Amino acid sequence: MRRALALLAATWLCTACFGSVFKSDIEPPDRYRLAGPVAAAGGEALPLAISVARPGAASSLDTERIAVVKPDHGFDYLAGARWADPAPQMLQQLLVAALAVDGRFATAVAAPSHVPTDLLLDVELGHFEAVYASVDTPPRIRVELHANLVDVRKGVRVASFEAGAEASAARNDQRAVVAAFEQATDEAVQTVAQRVRAAVAAAKP
Repeated sequence: MRRALALLAATWLCTACFGSVFKSDIEPPDRYRLAGPVAAAGGEALPLAISVARPGAASSLDTERIAVVKPDHGFDYLAGARWADPAPQMLQQLLVAALAVDGRFATAVAAPSHVPTDLLLDVELGHFEAVYASVDTPPRIRVELHANLVDVRKGVRVASFEAGAEASAARNDQRAVVAAFEQATDEAVQTVAQRVRAAVAAAKP
């Protein structure tokens, strides 16, 4: 009887121990949304409508969890933190906002849409993670997008290009990591918008 009670007590203590280790998964995580562009670039207006497809991504990135590459090159997620939306959906919204606030396109929408468009921006999310060189140092954020711009009217590809950016977190904490994500993502998104404008201008008859 005493042995059985001792085993039950040990089991309970072990369960309590694991409960404390994974407490961050039990508590509601902090949720973050990256801010979009705030100023228009200006320039020649383009009488065209453009839609942005939801970026494709590996299942490890197609999630609300914030991806992390560990020092041993293993893959994990930031504890106690989430994106407000899955990363590809958030990138789609940011790309639409960048093309809309630019002011050059007559319309910029997320695909699928009932609004007829002239161009489609198809994007693949290659990297969107915090890379740690060591557990004690702030990570470096890596963002990489692969884009294809398609003329929907003609069914032809206008341009293909890559846009990437990196930014170092100021500290090794959630807010600093998210701020670095915002810096790198904004740079990559703005590069995509610039490349789209340049491609459309070059393709004009």
